[in-house]
Amino acid sequence: MSTVKIEYDAKGMPFRRLGPSGLRVPVFSLGGWLTIGGTVKGDPVKDIIKVAFENGINMFDTAEGYSSGESEVEMGRVIRELGLRRSDLVISTKIYFGWKKAKTSPNDTGLSRKHIIEGTQASLERLGMDYVDIIFAHRPDLSVPMEEVVRAFNYVIEKGWAFYWATSEWSAQQIEEAYHVADKLGLVGPVAEQCQHHMFHRERPEKEYAPIYAKYQIGTTVWSALAGGLLTGKYNDGIPEGSRYANEDTKVFYKEILQTIDEGEGKRKLNKVKELSEFAEKELGCTATALALAWVAVNPNTSTVILGASKPEQVVENLKAIEVIPKLTPEVLEKIEKILDNKPAPESSWGRPSLDSFGRKY
Repeated sequence: MSTVKIEYDAKGMPFRRLGPSGLRVPVFSLGGWLTIGGTVKGDPVKDIIKVAFENGINMFDTAEGYSSGESEVEMGRVIRELGLRRSDLVISTKIYFGWKKAKTSPNDTGLSRKHIIEGTQASLERLGMDYVDIIFAHRPDLSVPMEEVVRAFNYVIEKGWAFYWATSEWSAQQIEEAYHVADKLGLVGPVAEQCQHHMFHRERPEKEYAPIYAKYQIGTTVWSALAGGLLTGKYNDGIPEGSRYANEDTKVFYKEILQTIDEGEGKRKLNKVKELSEFAEKELGCTATALALAWVAVNPNTSTVILGASKPEQVVENLKAIEVIPKLTPEVLEKIEKILDNKPAPESSWGRPSLDSFGRKY
């Protein structure tokens, strides 16, 4: 198969620092959770990544557990076949869930030193790369001492297998503990948190993490900014076949919405989506999708918003959100808040004694 050399052109893509680090990442990146190596394989993957790169996206996010490692395999293959320079890219992967469909060892998952080191090596082998830019702890592991976790990720960095480490869906308390341990040992702490953040999921990213942003300048790499598609309006008339809410592998992430989509809170959210769609079209001249993505991106603590795509056209359509970001003035954001009516109340109890993962004061 012939190699197509592509010169990088930012195409107006805004870039931000990843949390407190010096690494610049695009405001919109591309992830491989369900699509790359999962529902999309072969040349269509190449088309998606090529179009993403041609439109300014140079950060690609995957994980050992995505499609049992196939996401990493497909992503690495396509990057090589497209002839993309590794130095032009920001690649991130995640360790925790393991890659084997059938786990053959109790150490195939989690954040033990053994799995972090062996899992990182296995991820690099699947990607066909010498290093990733960021390695995430895909979930916290309460069975492993935080010192072991921090030391293991620092070992990965010292070996040159990753430049930075980060967390995903950790509590503020756990992130605080990781920083405390890293500081005590003279090691580096996490630079980012990969969290779910969208118009209907705000408590953790906007309230719980507020002290972490202020204290450590940690940034977020947001997943599910469209609430699995709810904020696009495609669920206004029910759950379409083949959608994320109909997918057995992913609907667990949206069970709160699924349980009430036809009644009560679910109906209230759908009505708000309709209001937001009308507001987006009339006030901003954009789609509900572009508005929802821009709304997350405009948050000062967001480093990058991870997009999902099953075809190239979706990438191009989603990137129209870049044009919406400057339109989200304080006045416009206030109008959106009135529609949502769910802004988290400020955290009032921070300052209580710091606790480690096991509830012990430090």
